[in-house]
Amino acid sequence: MSGATPRRACEFQLLRYVPDAVRNEYVHIGVILREQGSREPAQVRFTRDWRRVRCLDPQADTALLEGMESELRRRFQEEPEGRLMRLLDESLSLSVQMTEPKAYLAESLPAGVEELMKLYVEPPPRERVQRLSGRAAIQARMRSEFEQAGVWDLLRKRIAASEYTRPGDPLRIDLGYRPNGVIRMFHAVSLEPGVEMAKVLAFSAPGLRSGVERVEKAGLELTAVVEPAARLGATGEDPERLAMYRFGVETMEEHRIRVLTTSDLERVAETARRELRV
Repeated sequence: MSGATPRRACEFQLLRYVPDAVRNEYVHIGVILREQGSREPAQVRFTRDWRRVRCLDPQADTALLEGMESELRRRFQEEPEGRLMRLLDESLSLSVQMTEPKAYLAESLPAGVEELMKLYVEPPPRERVQRLSGRAAIQARMRSEFEQAGVWDLLRKRIAASEYTRPGDPLRIDLGYRPNGVIRMFHAVSLEPGVEMAKVLAFSAPGLRSGVERVEKAGLELTAVVEPAARLGATGEDPERLAMYRFGVETMEEHRIRVLTTSDLERVAETARRELRV
């Protein structure tokens, strides 16, 4: 009988979010794992659940942190072995710190990252009871589908509308990419709390569209991703909620915004995979 698969000698470091260096309160948000003496790129993984970060710092820019993960992964793929510390110094923000390396034996780098995330980063089971809702739930589903399609790291995140409208515009579109002569942007719009988000996006769409045409010399396909009506109880059994849901969707469509639900995201991500040639 063959023995167990030998584990690989690795080193890991934890990434901490530290909003106030003086108070030194922190939350672990990610793991970096690399095999000693190997040229295989280091593995990096950040949390998908930012609730603990928001409890520590309600103003935390979690989209910026997610972008940091993509940037680190890209740099690890591009840079030769031995430059980890420089890469981290260049990529990490002042509010993210890294622990000293520790030895770790892993069956493989992906399996080791999973183990370390469960040990140090992910909240304990009792903290996972509360499920994400509203925009956060839609954003999480968007990320999951685009990651499964292998294109998440290729997408622009938190696209500042002010690049295309005028200074001071606070709107940031969640995701986007440019396949050819059109720019596709996707924004999570929850209709659970009401139609305010839908009205904001509808108000912004014309200026955003004309700005993209002016700056990028390309057309804009703006897509709002909403919850399925049934998930919000927007059915004939609740006419008031159904009317509100329809108002939100129709308001966006009147301003040439394509409206899809989270159920459509697998197809959307597959389209992105083909267009980005992954």
